[in-house]
Amino acid sequence: MYYLRTALQYTVTLLVVLTANFLLPRLAPGNPINALLGSDVVENMTKDQIERIMEEFDLHLPLWQQYVHYLTSFIHGDLGNSIVLGMPVSQVLMQRLPWTLLLMGGALLFSTVVGSLLGAYSAWRRGRAADLATISGVLFVGSLPPFWLAMMLIILFSTTLQWLPSYGAYPIGTPSGSWAWYVGVAKRLVMPTLALGLVMAANVLLIARSATMMALDQDYVTFARAKGLSEQRIFFRHAFRNALLPLVTNVMMSIGSLVGGALVIETVFSYPGLGSLIVMAVNARDYNLLQGIFILVSLSVILANLAADLMYPLVDPRTAEGDPA
Repeated sequence: MYYLRTALQYTVTLLVVLTANFLLPRLAPGNPINALLGSDVVENMTKDQIERIMEEFDLHLPLWQQYVHYLTSFIHGDLGNSIVLGMPVSQVLMQRLPWTLLLMGGALLFSTVVGSLLGAYSAWRRGRAADLATISGVLFVGSLPPFWLAMMLIILFSTTLQWLPSYGAYPIGTPSGSWAWYVGVAKRLVMPTLALGLVMAANVLLIARSATMMALDQDYVTFARAKGLSEQRIFFRHAFRNALLPLVTNVMMSIGSLVGGALVIETVFSYPGLGSLIVMAVNARDYNLLQGIFILVSLSVILANLAADLMYPLVDPRTAEGDPA
């Protein structure tokens, strides 16, 4: 029953997102053709050309028919054609998506592992010098603007030490799939991952520290100490395990903020992902492409939160039983 209710909730959420994505461009003031192509271009077009474009984008149909066609096309994976690239939007997104997933996945893994371990260690050593030093150091790095941190990494690792390349996602001229190609991809991933992951790690640390401290203050921990269990076993088998629920929630909820951070980071490093694609689509006023990116990003956030909800019963079976305790 829990899984069915969860799936239904997220299905409704997805429908609301799709509806908003459909309505926002159409409810905006002004002529939709001017929004798509620009008024300077439309002024030089004939009436027949404008009508053909209206038919191409189904703008000549009533709004409800446009909506039905929009949902039908989405179900079949048809997101229209990119105006500036002249390619299907789905094809453009599939070319860029793997690079963004690689960057976001690396940053998410880095921030989760580093943040949760440091947060748990800080909670274990709370009130001591190690606790203060850990929190101060991570929060200082986390407060830095991502673009500034990215530029400092470029100055350090690319300009000064000359260890890592400062732009792109793969070595140009190297055969794709070769060992040298994979090494080049890994080198180009280090700095964007650090710039994005270090900022996120501070938030993960605070959540992990708070949740672990709350778990350490529970009665079952006191009972475990009374039984004579070692502090290490109490910490890992009882406290930290029960602190995973809010940590999982925070990690999955951070997927949305990762996208915004990736936009900035990809621009700084000329990384060929969705972030740089958004910049290009905005500059070119490619609304089909922007709508496709919005759907993809929204869908990724919805799926991430759905995954978190489905993982809750595995972390804490009481959530599936509806037990609020």
